[in-house]
Amino acid sequence: MKNLKSIIKTTGLLLAILFGFTGYAQDVIVTDSTAIQPEDEIAKNTVAQENSSERRKVDGIAAVIGDYIILDSDVDMMYKDMQSQGMSTADVTDCQLAGSLMENKLYAHHAIQDSIIIMDAEVNNYIDQQISEMVRQVGSMEKVLEFYNKENEAEFRSELFELNKERQLASRMQQRIIEGVEITPEEVRAFYESIPEDERPVFGEEIELSQIVIKPEIPESEKQKVIDRLNEFRADVLDNDASFATKAVLYSQDPGSASEGGAISLSRKDNFVKEFKDVAFSLQEGEVSEPFETEFGYHIIQIDRIRGQNVDLRHILLIPDVTNTSVEEAKAKIDSIRKRLDEGVLDFAEAAREFSDQEETRGDGGKLINPQTGSTRFEELARVDPKLYREVGELQEGEISLRLRDQDRTGRPFFKLVRIDKRIAEHKANYAKDFSKIKELALRDKQLEAIEEWQKEKIGDTYIKVNGKFKDCEYSSNWLKK
Repeated sequence: MKNLKSIIKTTGLLLAILFGFTGYAQDVIVTDSTAIQPEDEIAKNTVAQENSSERRKVDGIAAVIGDYIILDSDVDMMYKDMQSQGMSTADVTDCQLAGSLMENKLYAHHAIQDSIIIMDAEVNNYIDQQISEMVRQVGSMEKVLEFYNKENEAEFRSELFELNKERQLASRMQQRIIEGVEITPEEVRAFYESIPEDERPVFGEEIELSQIVIKPEIPESEKQKVIDRLNEFRADVLDNDASFATKAVLYSQDPGSASEGGAISLSRKDNFVKEFKDVAFSLQEGEVSEPFETEFGYHIIQIDRIRGQNVDLRHILLIPDVTNTSVEEAKAKIDSIRKRLDEGVLDFAEAAREFSDQEETRGDGGKLINPQTGSTRFEELARVDPKLYREVGELQEGEISLRLRDQDRTGRPFFKLVRIDKRIAEHKANYAKDFSKIKELALRDKQLEAIEEWQKEKIGDTYIKVNGKFKDCEYSSNWLKK
């Protein structure tokens, strides 16, 4: 790719490479939980497959990549998976799918060679989530097994394990390839200047936002109630040998782990809050922590097993609630701030620094940062945050919203004022004004080049054998080693 037009056309391919889209294995194909169809669709597709005169053979070996085998059925099932997710396959060929499968196997093969380790517990936790979502969609485990033509859950889980472990190996290998890729301002400028004037993209309307957040205070009495309750659970487990897992199922307010008895497998590199990890890695097997606080609420932890730099634990989360009185006080406070802003007594940025309860934005005068780009500009706000767009989409530059109600990750309410700082009209890409976006595209281009170079080198170093009709394909990579 030498210009922005080709970057845009291949963005989907790049994301597939970077995040392991092409994760397929023998017989069972589940790229994500949405691959399951409703019961009537399952029945319709089953009949169609049985009656099709063009059914492909399912037992031939299409290719061998290092230690991995690709069956003809893998290509067939890749079609099925794409169709089940509503993706068009009209212009997709067997050769393209085979090439994608070979890329994925190449990454996974070399991930093992490079000693990239995926913990079994990590894979099994993901499989549990996958299966739960599948069952939720179609109604029962029996219907899931029927759709994937599996005799029992153990067989299904075994094949899901191999599939997901391979996908994660491939994803980690791809991340390792690009993790050291950086780009200089000079390279960004060269990338921009290489794009012909008439091919430079048009960026849609953008806005810059600031906000002031006021959170209802949690009374100390509510915090103490939660701490006392957790201490009761802890004492019952230690003194009476009560089941920690049962208490987690019954009482924990963590939606992600409560149904599993509070079970979590944690490594030191996992993206958990610091306070939680500090406590988890300070305990011995069988030990139960004292109640401790994080941004989510109050926890206790029991350690099941320590495995080197990893720990299997259970936890119970209780969230202290706000009171009606504290909610009304927060409303009154933010209404007072807005009144003073309208009167010109307060400047918005100064008010954010003095009063806002949001630490991430307070120091910058309430300025919001787009997490996708790292800039202060938001494009397609209606798609990124439809609720916020409905509330502020019609405001003019410099206008402040009415009091808005929102909630944090624990479900507790808070209130905010949002100001439209600036509106940027739709425009053709400009190096100075759109540097961060152009830099992102230039970096993607450089990452893709790094991946292509890696792939070219590893294809030459890896045992590869392509069979049957797939030897007649024209691949973008040299799988046939011509």
